[in-house]
Amino acid sequence: MNEADIPIDIHTLKLQDWLVSRRIVPKNIQQALKDIRAKISDALQDMPSHDQLIQLLKGANINYFHCKQIVEILKHTEKDSKSIFGHYGSQRMKDWLEILRLYEKDNIYLAEAAQVYVRNVNYEVPSIRRQMSKWEQQHEECLKRSQDLNKPESAFLAEHTTLLQHLGVKGENLKEEFIEALKTLPTLYAESIKNIKTLEEALNLYGQTTGQTKQQCLPILRHLMEFGNTTVYQYCHKEPPLSVEEPPLKLSLSETQSGRSAADNEIDYGDDNGGTSSTISAEIIDFGELNLETETDLAVSEAVDIDWGGSESAAANAVEINFDIPIEEYGIVVEGAGMDGGIAKGDQAYTLLDSPTYSERFTDELYELESFLKMRLYELRHLDASSNIMFSLLDNISTHDEESICKMLTNVENILTAISCEQTRHLFQLKHSAKYGDLLASKLKQMLKAVEKIRHTRETLKQRAQELKQERAALNPILNDIMNQTKQLQQHIEEDISKRYKCRTVNLLSGLN
Repeated sequence: MNEADIPIDIHTLKLQDWLVSRRIVPKNIQQALKDIRAKISDALQDMPSHDQLIQLLKGANINYFHCKQIVEILKHTEKDSKSIFGHYGSQRMKDWLEILRLYEKDNIYLAEAAQVYVRNVNYEVPSIRRQMSKWEQQHEECLKRSQDLNKPESAFLAEHTTLLQHLGVKGENLKEEFIEALKTLPTLYAESIKNIKTLEEALNLYGQTTGQTKQQCLPILRHLMEFGNTTVYQYCHKEPPLSVEEPPLKLSLSETQSGRSAADNEIDYGDDNGGTSSTISAEIIDFGELNLETETDLAVSEAVDIDWGGSESAAANAVEINFDIPIEEYGIVVEGAGMDGGIAKGDQAYTLLDSPTYSERFTDELYELESFLKMRLYELRHLDASSNIMFSLLDNISTHDEESICKMLTNVENILTAISCEQTRHLFQLKHSAKYGDLLASKLKQMLKAVEKIRHTRETLKQRAQELKQERAALNPILNDIMNQTKQLQQHIEEDISKRYKCRTVNLLSGLN
């Protein structure tokens, strides 16, 4: 094989060592390059206005090959200074020719080109590509995180909407809407126990099994089945009240939650019997003390002169009193015995399901009845028919089989579910707890704040993703410039080395693409 046909393969990492080992370039070129850079800097201070020069000098780094192009341009711009002997009188041309001479001395230009080429291939291009890859990854992560925020946002909005639906409010003016929603409580109570009479069979079975009397066996449940959701007063005294004075509403929202002015010094005691709110000034009015009994006795003693003496004359002169006159003529109403005509006040003014104490006791009775039915069902399914317990059980529930017990149990569970619904539970707590309104308002507000924060974070992530995309795009022209410069340097180096070795093919193995 001819030697000229054998290519010269040089790895990029060994290019500089290869040139030094073959004595093509000196080992140390730093001082020479420093002097050349200083002369280039001075020469750039005085340059003619030329479009090609302006385009050429845009690059930050000017090497030997750029200098050759500058000289070619100056040959046209400085041709008037050329003498008949072929020398240029222009100082500009002299400066750049001197720079070329320094570059070509000891092949400094080739050493510099190899140095820049190796740095670009091994460091500059990989670094820019890593930065671009990093920004692409961050861009994708930002978009993914912004999309992932849709799920918690939807969850918070759904929870907020569900809570508002359970409360029966819109969330615009919570205090007024809470008060309006509380008016639906009686309807909710009535709806929850509309099928309570379906428990009569289970209640009778429980009473027969336990041996309790009708009055002793789950009394609140029995009362609700017979009379409905009456007042606690009627349950305790076995008769309805003449009037009901329910305690004032305990709903209390803070000023920030209810939107109430801090300058409002009036005290709202809720609705009176006439449906109008009673607003009383914070001032204290002293009406004094009235002794009605003393004043009445004084008036009677002044009107009638009573003689307490025991003489016959006194008895003869005494006014005769007729006790047969009907008392209705005097406009006096006599109340019946017991608690007839009483007024339900305080806790007794609440209905049984609306009273914290009796509502809890009613729930306990339902759980007690449920536990009884579950136990009976377990005994029917698992106990041996020959056992004594089974015989005792059959005596009490001989008319009820497993299917009927299951039906009773289902009825009890339906009532428990109805009275424990979310809306009833929230409104019940809202009515009887002074702080529950604040807790609900705070929870609703926190949900909206969380949604707002999520939306703000998502917008920030989208904005950051757009910035990363722009930064990534800005690196494209930089990478292209370095790639073009590196390929040109590779071509120049290969051609220069090829000339030194009888035009043999030279390959720089860089892996650059």
